[in-house]
Order: sequence, then C-alpha cells, then structure tokens
Amino acid sequence: METKRYLVLLPAPEAEWAKLPPEVHEAGMRAHARFNRELAQGGHKVVAAGPLTPSAQAVSMRPDGSGGTLVVDGPFTESVEQIVGFYLIETTDRAGLDACCRQLASTGDLIELREMAGE
Repeated sequence: METKRYLVLLPAPEAEWAKLPPEVHEAGMRAHARFNRELAQGGHKVVAAGPLTPSAQAVSMRPDGSGGTLVVDGPFTESVEQIVGFYLIETTDRAGLDACCRQLASTGDLIELREMAGE
C-alpha cells in the first residue's frame, strides 16, 4: 500500500474555547493523548502536530493589486471558527485514520481531514 499524507485541521470557535473552564481543557488534553495513542497503535505516523497561537496574533498577506503585498495583523478570514491546531499524518490506512479521527470528534473536537495533494 502507498503511504499518503493527511492534514487533520482542528477548527474551533476561539472566543468560546478561551472561556471554557480548566476541567474542559483538561478533558480535551486527555482526548488528544488518546488520539495520539490510537494513531500510534494503528501504525499512523504523526509527522508534525501542535496548537496554534490565536488568530488575532496571525499576520495576513494578500496581493495588493499592483504587484506588491498587503500585510495586516489578524486572521485572514472573517470567521467565528479558526484553525487552532493541526496534525500532519503519514499512513497507508485511510480507514484506520478515519476511525481515529471519528473517535476524537466524538469527544467534542471539530475536525477537517484532508489528503495532501500531489503526494
């Protein structure tokens, strides 16, 4: 079987997430620890993973229409949900990866799973 790479994006409503009590954050950390164990047990390799700083701390870069770049502070998209973390995973078993992701989503995480193009 061919190894492919998948990006597991973790969108979340940042403002709501920041207001959650510590025990909810701790439950989330336990869910991600379980996710990592299940990935390893299934033979899925985590290439890179981690949380991201808040979107308000992002720097957005866009073409300015005259051959230059417009650089602004803050998120690129105007959305309640922003990407707050990610996993880059290599696997030959898409179905097994899907099962791991479904388990994590069942604990409350929002997940967008995408295959890397041209891999």
